[in-house]
Amino acid sequence: MSAVVEPMPLAILAGGLATRLHPITQTIPKALVPVAGEPFLAHQLRLLARHGLRNIVLCVGHLGGQIEAQFGPGGDYGVELRYSYDGPQLRGTAGALRQALPLLGESFLVLYGDSYLDIDYGAVVRSFRENNARALMTVIENSHGTEPSNVWFEDRLIRAYNKKHPQPQMRHIDYGLSVYRADAVAVYEGADLSDLQSTLAERGLLAGFEVTTPYHEIGSHSGLKALENYLEQRKSRL
Repeated sequence: MSAVVEPMPLAILAGGLATRLHPITQTIPKALVPVAGEPFLAHQLRLLARHGLRNIVLCVGHLGGQIEAQFGPGGDYGVELRYSYDGPQLRGTAGALRQALPLLGESFLVLYGDSYLDIDYGAVVRSFRENNARALMTVIENSHGTEPSNVWFEDRLIRAYNKKHPQPQMRHIDYGLSVYRADAVAVYEGADLSDLQSTLAERGLLAGFEVTTPYHEIGSHSGLKALENYLEQRKSRL
């Protein structure tokens, strides 16, 4: 494991409605969905703390007050938690990130609220700084092909990113972790973070970092079950 050198703040996008996890998420937010006996966010925060990421901003919306009531300032999990609320209406992933900019500084990592990514975060940060890019997207080769490839990655750059219109050069998919300079987010007026990434790629401003470690997520019931199995197996090996 490589701790992040000069660790960046990290934003977790945890404000969505999580409709694919109904009926579980009709009364609790996705971050509090039980996984291997604990809320998912507990596993996520401990993982980030192990990698040296302790300055965490939670972008919350749907039932977000429940998260703050349970996790508070985050000290029990080895992190410092701050909260950025969407307000009466959901702002979308990019809008939530703009709302949180005053808490995040000049550069920061962004992680989706349903992702469990046990990778070398320090290497991602170093690559972002070496590229001197406006933003960076982590990608993984789409070797299984269970979903369409959506990323054209070449020479450490994201040449194209489009979820709706795949191109022949696309062999990768978005891994779920990204890095941004604040000014790249501040000037974007849209609601969807993936649209910002597509725009940056078109302009040659989106660096890429390839990982090989399979990702885990709780965006669906099948993903939730797979993560539970992974965590139980990992626990038995410790």
